Order: sequence, then C-alpha cells, then structure tokens
Amino acid sequence: MALADLAPVERNEEGIAAVLGILRQRFGERFQTGQAIREQHGHTTTYIPNQLPDGVAFVETTEEVSEIVRVCAEHTVPVIAFGVGSSLEGHVNAPGGGISIDMSRMNRVLAVNAEDLDCTVEAGVTREELNTYLRDTGLFFPIDPGANASLGGMASTRASGTNAVRYGTMRENVLSLTAVMPDGRIVKTGGRARKSSAGYDLTRLLVGSEGTLGIITALTLRLQGIPQAISGGVCPFPSLKTACEAVIQTIQLGIPVARIELVNTLGMQSINSYSKLDYPESPCLFIEFHGTDAGVQEQAEMFGEIADEFGGGPFRWTNVAEERAKLWKARHDAYWAGMALRPGCQNLTTDVCVPISRLAECIEETEIDIAETDLIAPIVGHVGDGNFHVMILVDPDDAEEIARAEGFVSRLNERALSMEGTCTGEHGIGQGKVKYLELEHGAGIDTMKAIKRAIDPLNIMNPGKLFALD
Repeated sequence: MALADLAPVERNEEGIAAVLGILRQRFGERFQTGQAIREQHGHTTTYIPNQLPDGVAFVETTEEVSEIVRVCAEHTVPVIAFGVGSSLEGHVNAPGGGISIDMSRMNRVLAVNAEDLDCTVEAGVTREELNTYLRDTGLFFPIDPGANASLGGMASTRASGTNAVRYGTMRENVLSLTAVMPDGRIVKTGGRARKSSAGYDLTRLLVGSEGTLGIITALTLRLQGIPQAISGGVCPFPSLKTACEAVIQTIQLGIPVARIELVNTLGMQSINSYSKLDYPESPCLFIEFHGTDAGVQEQAEMFGEIADEFGGGPFRWTNVAEERAKLWKARHDAYWAGMALRPGCQNLTTDVCVPISRLAECIEETEIDIAETDLIAPIVGHVGDGNFHVMILVDPDDAEEIARAEGFVSRLNERALSMEGTCTGEHGIGQGKVKYLELEHGAGIDTMKAIKRAIDPLNIMNPGKLFALD
C-alpha cells in the first residue's frame, strides 16, 4: 500500500512546532522526539508504510492526557493514542504528524469488586497484567485477542479473540469508561450498574471508535469466575470445509464451547516448524470447554462425535493445565510462525466475519482464491463466531506480488459482504480498510462523519483513520 492510497491529512507545521516546544518544557524527559522512538510509535505490524508522529508523550494520569489534548486543540495538532502498538491496520500511524500519547505508564488496577464481578483499570494495563493481578481472586478477564494488548487499545478497536464465542467481545465487556474528549474535557460514560437506560450510550460510541472521538484513559470491565474445570485439545479434519461444517453443527446444537479456533494446513505446518510440535498437518480445530468436571467431559465427548461424523479426528483432549497452555501458546504464536514461512518478507494480515451458516462456503472460496492467485497465505480463525484471518506474506520490493495480494484482499472483503458479513470482525478499520467500510455501510458513512465533525470539529483525534473527512 502506497502512501498515496491512504486518507490524506494536512500537516500544520507552525502548530506542531509550537506544541513541541510547550510539551518539551512541560514534560521534560517524558516527552521524546528522537527518530527511533518516533518510528516505534508510528510502527505498524503490517505492510502499511510507517508514518511517524513528531513527538511522544509518556503520560501518567488522565489529567496529563487532558492537558496535552488541550494544547494540541489550541494549535490544531493531531493526537494519536498508543497502547502497545499491536494493531494491524495502521491505527497508530500519524499521517499528518502530531503527538503520540503513550499510555504504558497508566498501568494501575484501580479497583476490583469481586462481589459484583467487575474491576476498574487504567487504559495502559494489558490483558495479561490484569489476569495476573486477578489470579488469587478466582476471577479472570476473558477477552483474548492473542497479543498482550493494552485494555484501552482493545476497547478502542472493539477487540475480541479466542474466547469471544462464549464471553463476547470488548463491546459486551466494557461497563463504562473515562475518556478525554477533543477539547480536553474529561468524560465518564457511566457507572458499574449492569444495565442503564440513561441517555445516549456513550460507552458503546467510544468503544470501537479507534481513538477518533476521544482517548480512553480508564475502563470498568466485566469479570468472570474461573471455571471449575477446563478441557481442550486439537482435532484434525480432511478439509477446511469439513472442519467448518463441524463448527457450524457444534454451535447450532448449543454446545457451550469456550474457544474453537481453525488453522489450515499451511498454518499447521508453520506452527509445527516454529514451535517444534508434531500436530497433524491438515486443517485442525483447537477447542476448549469451560464448566464442571462432568460438563467439560460431556462437551468434549459430544464434540468428538460431531468431528467423527464429518470425517475428523481423532480428537485428543486433556484437562491438564500445562498441556493446554502448550496448545494455546502454539495457537497464539501462529503470527510469528506464519512470518517464518518467508523470512525477510512483510505480511498483509486481514480478517472478515460472516454469519456462521456461510462460514464453510466463505473459507473454501477463499482458499481456492489464494491458490489461484499464487500467494503464500496461512488461514486462522475464531470460527465459533464466523471470524477468520488471512496472513498474506509479500515481498515488499515486488510490486506485482503486492498488487496480487491487494486484489485478493478486495475480493475477500467483497465476498464477506456479499454473504451479509463484515469487512472486519476484530482488526478494525484504521487506514487499511477505509474503502471497505464505505462499501459495507454506504450512506451510513455520512452519519459517522457527522458524529465525528460534531465531537471533533478540528479533526485532531487520530485523523486519517476510519474514513477521510471531506
């Protein structure tokens, strides 16, 4: 993707120069303008070109975020929130320059209300840090996008991941939040009540807004009790189609599966090579069940019968924690395993989501398209909710190969939309999926732009993402 293909954002050189001086004086060593750190904060984990901010502020409080935003608003300078930089669609790039606000020092767990199954955290807390903190309470936070992402970033992109089929996405698990708005005002969107009919749902408006309406600085989250028993395993299938059909039947029969992940043959080959494992090198489902001892055994046995019906198996499962951890470590390392298939290449990673009844058809057509386009592209997916990912490995110096990859991505998104799906189940739009958002929502984009203009009239909050403002 060339810079010319991205939504343009005009630089305000005079305003940027003024803000750099003010923030350097205010924050001292906590404000950095060195090339390397700016590259890190403009980085992207895909092939979208790096667009650097002009400075990086390491904040420690909501009030400091507010102060920076007020200064940037006064001088019409862009502001981009930064968690850990694990997003895949160029969300943290700075196409018009500006200030990156690094939230990593806002990493405190503010409260745990075990009786109410909720907690309040600062936005820089990562999901692994939260679950380590909760370990002795008997509770856990279930949303697991794979990367050890910050919870503020996960809310901003409406992340989900491996557990979404049972526990939902960030949309369902954020009760309320604190955000700094484009004029610097601090807004709290609600309390800890499990439901409310009081006014507009500002929480849901900001969750998934990708930092374009405000910067999330704290969140109140739903928690879950750690299950009495957990079982899980890997089940091979003769084809992607039969694996997907087994998923569909599992969901339609109401088996309360906690995780059900698909990896295609190439993905399994890469996982075995990278993680030094010996799983079957055919399409496989990684499955996990939560519940009582008797419940997880019954669920595993029922799934085994379904797998057998579609020619899959044997389904080998275990309730030994160490063995399950090894299984899911391999699944979470699929990104790095895929990258190892073509050392020195970059990846174009994309995702779509379709109704579960269309999943087998969509994935089967996608794998045929990959073969016909002559691409190296492993497939993995959170298939319990119809969501799957394709990692296309491309030579950054091969314009023809990049063109083939981009053509494939267009067809994939159009295919998902034609099946009444969405252009992204969890990656978000960022810069990479702008044209597909327009294709998906049509005139609805005008309403989104109206909201953006009303809340952020200066267009300083993560500009160039989601859509281009006219």
